[in-house]
Amino acid sequence: MRILHTSDWHLGRQLHRVPLLAEQRAFLEHLLDTVRRERVEAVAVAGDVFDRAIPPLDAIDLFNWVLGELADLQVPLVMISGNHDSPRRLGVNSRLIERAGIHLRTSVEDCGRPAVLHDEHGPVAFYGLPYLEPGLVHTHLGVEKPSHHAVLSAAMDKVRTDLAARPANTRSVVLAHAFVTGADTSDSERDITAGGVPSVSASVFAGVDYVALGHLHRCQQISERIRYSGSPLAYSFSEADYPKATWLIDLDANSALTARKILCPVPRRLRQLAGTLNDLLTQPEHADYEDCWLHITLTDTDRPHMAMERLRARFPHALKLSFSHQRDTDTQSYRSRVKGRSDHEITLGFLDHVTGVPAAVPEQNLLQEGLESVRTAAAQREAS
Repeated sequence: MRILHTSDWHLGRQLHRVPLLAEQRAFLEHLLDTVRRERVEAVAVAGDVFDRAIPPLDAIDLFNWVLGELADLQVPLVMISGNHDSPRRLGVNSRLIERAGIHLRTSVEDCGRPAVLHDEHGPVAFYGLPYLEPGLVHTHLGVEKPSHHAVLSAAMDKVRTDLAARPANTRSVVLAHAFVTGADTSDSERDITAGGVPSVSASVFAGVDYVALGHLHRCQQISERIRYSGSPLAYSFSEADYPKATWLIDLDANSALTARKILCPVPRRLRQLAGTLNDLLTQPEHADYEDCWLHITLTDTDRPHMAMERLRARFPHALKLSFSHQRDTDTQSYRSRVKGRSDHEITLGFLDHVTGVPAAVPEQNLLQEGLESVRTAAAQREAS
């Protein structure tokens, strides 16, 4: 079976307040062209379909359009909800539209209920593990302590139990939305830390033929059978140098796997540029950047007057402006201190700064419990 693996569409997202709906539609048109050209037999979307729980209407219209196009092509779609999606909203009418070949898996109850598709070699069972917020689902899965590793392990136990009861020639694909150990992150993913550990081991997914992952925005391979497709567009300047792609996966009759990367269209390049204001406005070697989305860092000792307005006269798509010589060194120092740290680590650092005494283990645990309580309450609001 030939499968097109994609994820993290984030329909409705903006890049530094610039709407990206036209660029997202261009990607979806590319996806449909790929389905036709490569004779794709199933499309797997591994979560974060929308950028927020209540998406704008034009993003919903775009979503409905691509579903209709795939249904007209009679190409089945298997899709899960991610941590940006509202599972209940995305899953509305899922039982009804399954008759059109659109298989939505947005509930923990569906983890062991595959969409079974067929090709000339027999059945392929697609299991959808939506983003599982540990604080909300651990009780349902019979897990005592809420953590990503525990709830995903329990969900995969349901997958393996169901798969074991199916005919021996059944091939298997799992869609999951998670942070797997060893993968590379970007600045545009939302932190999903729970229980102090945001990632899970790849060994959790043992026993299936292919794992189509979502959540991280870089297209990458964890192992031969476990891959991230990444987002179809760059959603932060940290992704500027990483090509965007989908995976074309072939599973033969004996579950042997071949994979090919299909590059996504680049509607406008993202670039980072540094120099003095006069250099950037006058030097001809910067002409290649004039049509790019830009993060510009000015190296002038003093901040030039109306710098962004003057830069946009030459670089109309400049989106972000930084200064290498910060006036507020305390702010820059704070940013450097918290960069790459979890919420728990930041709160512990704040407590140490205020009291002058590092938090004891019981205090560390209380802070972690408080953060998990806030996270769970926020997840409940988005899911409702």
